[in-house]
Amino acid sequence: MRVDRAVDAYLRHLTVERGLSEHTLGAYRRDLTVYAAWLGADGIEDTAAITSDTVAAFVADRAGQDPPPASSSLARLQSSVRGWHRFLVREEIADADPAARLRPPKTPRRLPKALTIEQVEALLDASGPRPDEAMPGEEIGIRDRALLELLYATGARVSEIVQLDVDDVAHADVLRVRGKGDKERIVPVGSYAQAAVAAYLTRARPELSRRGRATPRLFLGARGAPLSRQSAWLVLQQAAQRASLTAHVSPHTLRHSFATHLLQGGADVRVVQELLGHASVATTQIYTHVSVDALRDVYATSHPRAR
Repeated sequence: MRVDRAVDAYLRHLTVERGLSEHTLGAYRRDLTVYAAWLGADGIEDTAAITSDTVAAFVADRAGQDPPPASSSLARLQSSVRGWHRFLVREEIADADPAARLRPPKTPRRLPKALTIEQVEALLDASGPRPDEAMPGEEIGIRDRALLELLYATGARVSEIVQLDVDDVAHADVLRVRGKGDKERIVPVGSYAQAAVAAYLTRARPELSRRGRATPRLFLGARGAPLSRQSAWLVLQQAAQRASLTAHVSPHTLRHSFATHLLQGGADVRVVQELLGHASVATTQIYTHVSVDALRDVYATSHPRAR
């Protein structure tokens, strides 16, 4: 089969059968476009002509770029290539898997960076008015406050939050979230986020909705269209600037902070795993290292013979 047709078949499989998000699907598409272009430049247009030496040469070529790619980017690229070749074998498009022996590079394990509780509070206060202080004409600020309050209260991914419908928050104390692979989970919502979302639904969303076409999406942009992931990121960046937070702050920073603060407060790691929607507890356990650091600090300042 032609390489381009095989790539298209795999992307359709990822979309229809695995239900990947547009963001994840876009990453696969970019990686495989790079691979297909490299194969084409090497004169390989049919999947039957790809050998293990071909795959090894491609990986070496990518790793040898100047400047070299980040190990995480190279690992993701190799993962895309391995997944594509496994698919070709499984669908009997190819007889053998030339990427079977490909091993991803080891990526350094970095502890997630979390904000302190005080920093989170400053960020939320800078995002928009408190629910009981909101005034007419502050629709955007009311929306921004509800958005960031909900991100921190639930630990949800920004892609999950912008995909929420109004019906998903019908029960104010819990949130129905659709995560990776379209898996659904229920996450409790604290009183602060409940109040912020309630203020948004009554004082801001009706006006924003009036400016555009009817949509069930919870969060709307200034013109009434569903709020995009990029726009949500910009909301956070602007709030971080107003709060004078010098560290890099992203939507994932709030997710990290949510998990870290729960563990520091005594939550069980498996409960946090469920709330975050992690398939494996091993993914969640990286946050326990942050809590261990906090324990060391408490021990060092409290125990009479710690020093």
